[in-house]
Amino acid sequence: MKENEGKYALLIDADNVSAKYIKPILDELSTYGNITYKRIYGDWTSTHNASWKEVLLQNSISPIQQYSYTQGKNATDSAMIIDAMDILYTGNVDGFCLVSSDSDFTRLASRLRESGQYVIGMGEAKTPIPFRQACNKFTTLELLLEDNSDKEEKNAPIAENASGDAKEIANDVVSREQIEEAVIKIITENQNNGKDTGLGEVGSRLVKLYPDFDVRNYGYSMLYKFLDTFPKLNVTREGSQMTVALYEDPGRKERLDQYIVEQVQGSGKSGIGLGPLGNKIHLQFKDFKVRDYGYSRLKEYISSIPFIRTKGEGRQLRAVYEDDKKGKKKSQ
Repeated sequence: MKENEGKYALLIDADNVSAKYIKPILDELSTYGNITYKRIYGDWTSTHNASWKEVLLQNSISPIQQYSYTQGKNATDSAMIIDAMDILYTGNVDGFCLVSSDSDFTRLASRLRESGQYVIGMGEAKTPIPFRQACNKFTTLELLLEDNSDKEEKNAPIAENASGDAKEIANDVVSREQIEEAVIKIITENQNNGKDTGLGEVGSRLVKLYPDFDVRNYGYSMLYKFLDTFPKLNVTREGSQMTVALYEDPGRKERLDQYIVEQVQGSGKSGIGLGPLGNKIHLQFKDFKVRDYGYSRLKEYISSIPFIRTKGEGRQLRAVYEDDKKGKKKSQ
């Protein structure tokens, strides 16, 4: 389902979310589609929810009264879950936005997804990982609040330049290294299938891998600007289309290929096992990763180098030097 398409039910747990987030919540959800249900659950006789009362009428949010029958028990959760299932069975919505910092809604999010609903989760930085992962997309409320402020956008990651809540957010997000590795894997898979990798595909697959992935966590407003900061990635634009590819340093690849040829050639006619050869490469080129060169296995990369072929199987797999001038054909 594309953005701005579909109808969503917004269900808010007033016991676990502050009223200061209401505008960012509504602004963010409006980018996904039309909000057809706007309900908030809590005990409105309690002073704890007093701040919410002021914003409900302004934003046409229907308050659902739920008394706390037993001290220490959260009756709000049950009411919100029952309403969610009732709305699901009406068939009037395409997705749900569950706003809570409570892990008790993890099973609800999973159940809604099982029924084909797109589930957006929103909660504070303290929201447990299980609830985040149960959603199709999870957004941290502190991040939305900062994004809606009038502060000038910074080009450096939040973890390095922010303080307070922003630092807390940054400590819980997926690391830049994990993001880079995931994108490299996506590009490599597409290259093996003879396909280019579009920016949109990268974004959608990253969210599937990490539901709480959001470039704003790293201090950027656009995905392509964020990916452009990775030295191993190259973002190009052609018309309205943007693609992401692996950045190749010709000089480094030339040095790497020459080193491999020297190691194989120096091992004599019998060649060298791929295991020992791989160890030598990693010692000489500390950050070597075969995916950075568009291959998923070392064997394929070794076989792409002129005068080098592989033979054998499994642990007996070896790289041997073979001069094409002698009429021998390199096997792939």
